[in-house]
Amino acid sequence: MLTIGDLSKTTGVKVPTIRYYEQAGLLSHSERSEGNQRRYSRSERERLSFIKHARELGLTIDAIRELIDLSTHPEKPCGQADRIAAEQLAAVREKIARLKKLEAELERISSHCHTNQVRDCYVIQALANHELCTSEHD
Repeated sequence: MLTIGDLSKTTGVKVPTIRYYEQAGLLSHSERSEGNQRRYSRSERERLSFIKHARELGLTIDAIRELIDLSTHPEKPCGQADRIAAEQLAAVREKIARLKKLEAELERISSHCHTNQVRDCYVIQALANHELCTSEHD
């Protein structure tokens, strides 16, 4: 059994985050020792590692909750898990496309600045006047 501090060290998840995951229902409330310290089992450590990895991939708490529920039914088909992963992939690709637009616009406005004085700085002008931008990038 691990204390919450040991669990934090072994997984790299901060203690407040572990408590949050407990409150969100992603991680079961741990057993308590006679001294009222939380104690976590190997399976809870594995669950926390699963949650951490899912969060690193950008999955939402709701998606993780759904995946955890699916994992408790190993006989079910994995179509729902595939759907969740595909939805996240689409969201990541959309973010990448937005970031590429931002990159292009920032590159464009930073390359137009050829003065040494702020009053003539194209970066400042472009930020002050959205019409100087070549594309939407919200």
